[in-house]
Amino acid sequence: MQHDIDALMRAYDGKVPGASVLVLRDGEALVRRSYGRADLEAGIAATPTTNYRLASVSKQFTAASILLLAQDGKLTLDDPVRRWLPSLPAVADAITLRQLLTHTSGLIDYEDVMDATDTRQVHDADVLHLLEAQDRTYFAPGHGYRYSNSGYALLALIVERASGQRYADFLRTRIFVPLGMLDTVAFEDGISSVTHRAYGYSFEDGTWQRTDQSTTSAVLGDGGIYSSIDDLARWDAALYDQRLLSADSLRQAFMPATKTDEDDVEYGFGWRITGETLWHSGETIGFRNVIVRYPRQHLTVVVLTNRNEPEPYEMAKKIAALALDRVAAE
Repeated sequence: MQHDIDALMRAYDGKVPGASVLVLRDGEALVRRSYGRADLEAGIAATPTTNYRLASVSKQFTAASILLLAQDGKLTLDDPVRRWLPSLPAVADAITLRQLLTHTSGLIDYEDVMDATDTRQVHDADVLHLLEAQDRTYFAPGHGYRYSNSGYALLALIVERASGQRYADFLRTRIFVPLGMLDTVAFEDGISSVTHRAYGYSFEDGTWQRTDQSTTSAVLGDGGIYSSIDDLARWDAALYDQRLLSADSLRQAFMPATKTDEDDVEYGFGWRITGETLWHSGETIGFRNVIVRYPRQHLTVVVLTNRNEPEPYEMAKKIAALALDRVAAE
């Protein structure tokens, strides 16, 4: 199997932006391997401890934070969003936290209303300020689906208000440290740092160019976490028991709540659901990632990459097929 996976990952090997691949079966690593480089300029190779910007794979941690606060009795999933963020306009009156989690709120995408001439990075609080000026939604809350980075940025702010902690601190103290994910971080420039950091690249004009940050890279709730395949193995383990989330919270996170704009995909809380798989991809400038879980088989595939393309979901499914064939042959 390793030889076949190496063949699939050949384009990531050598002096190019790389990738890290993890295949877990019953909590054990069948494959734990990295390819290429985390930092082209410094010539630093990618390793299983390399931390990549997860982009939207971060959303499952935002959802878990809300579920932890619900378990604490600090909020409920059916709270109106304006209970926590009263500066939102009246058009948001009917939106609930559950709808933010499931992309059924109809909120305007903050990327669409940003000032294109402003090159400063946007933060979660800036997303709120942008949405305060919007007097419309794409559809009536609860009456449609539209993938919403805005919703998850607002959820991060709600975590702060309900917990009394900064969002990055809540993640660290309630999720990362308890699970032993000691190198995982919601990165804030000038406040925190990323150990073993992978930098993002795009292939432009025949060469690899560093494209590590954009104006939206500082928004934490929708995509600001850095992590490694080693730390994500710890996260995956916690999704099989109740060391972090209760059985009811896990059931809600993994239960289809809405159909999406793809015929075979439904959405839970920070997870896409396709047949027997739970998965989520993450795409941002310079990074493409995916986690695909097969809970019934206790199989998980993670592919993290520090390049702008291709999107690795299809690759991960091919790797999973190799692993499932091996399991069937045992």
